[in-house]
Amino acid sequence: MSPIDEVIKNKKTNINPIWIMRQAGRYLPEFRKIREKNKDFIKLCLNEELSSEITLQPLKRFNLDAAIIFSDILILPYGLGQKVEFEKNFGPKLGDLNLNKISQIDEVDFVEKVHRVYKAIKKVSLDLNLKNKSTIGFVGAPWTLLVYMINQQSPKKTLKANFFKDEFLINRILLIIEKFLKIHIKHQIDSGANIIQIFDSWAGLLEEKDLPNYIYSPTLNLVNFIKSLNVPVICFPREIKNYKEFCDIVKPDAVNIDYNLNPKEILKNIKIPIQGGLDPKILLTDKETLRKETIKYLEIFKNHPYIFNLGHGILPETNPDMVEYLVKTVKDFK
Repeated sequence: MSPIDEVIKNKKTNINPIWIMRQAGRYLPEFRKIREKNKDFIKLCLNEELSSEITLQPLKRFNLDAAIIFSDILILPYGLGQKVEFEKNFGPKLGDLNLNKISQIDEVDFVEKVHRVYKAIKKVSLDLNLKNKSTIGFVGAPWTLLVYMINQQSPKKTLKANFFKDEFLINRILLIIEKFLKIHIKHQIDSGANIIQIFDSWAGLLEEKDLPNYIYSPTLNLVNFIKSLNVPVICFPREIKNYKEFCDIVKPDAVNIDYNLNPKEILKNIKIPIQGGLDPKILLTDKETLRKETIKYLEIFKNHPYIFNLGHGILPETNPDMVEYLVKTVKDFK
């Protein structure tokens, strides 16, 4: 059993597993070399040779406890036939949303478009160097995918003014998203993913009154589906105001906290295993500050099942030496 499984399933508190969101990617020079020759990001995610190689790059450098597949949450709208592009210094841009076209997509069409993600997971999970390490698959949460598909770009601070105007469209798209997320998750698990993380990057945009419809209910459906497949599920409802209520209703096996939260308050309110919390910007400081902040989280969660991670994805300008130092600090902590 991997150390992350030990924490999630057996509630172990005497070990400190670590992995890092976006660990396979932009801060590594070996990744940048590949990216330089592969300008189309979605095509790169769908190249099983390169995406499995990228997934394993950080594990060749650092003593991490999990591989997380190099992919993207927007593979789902891509698989549904919506155009998805990534523009430098802007982020994702999605094409027009055609409900009639998307409604006609079936499982065969979808899997045909994205099956190389599953091939990459299979390659990674069979890698001999991954003994005693977890293979993490992931999806975007229904709300976050809805935001991208209707907004057609990152909302940053706010949604388009008319975002909620077509309730029929929203409800129909949410049902389609849920259906195909389940298909996507099942194929990832069948290919060797033994943990699933659900990223709700835009959970913080919603008012409290809208949480049951857009966050709690659709995410709970996914969590129950993943549990039915006997695989642990970690949720990251980023910048949600009430983590306790989220955990009480959605009941993930573990929850990733963001860096704006007071970890001591989280410890008081949440009983399930906790992951993450460190501000990625701390990795841009110096070793002394990094050590101090890392130890702070390890001390607070010393007697609680805890997986070390960040409170958001690692920043592209991070020095790999700082990651090396972070991993060593976590592993040496007693």
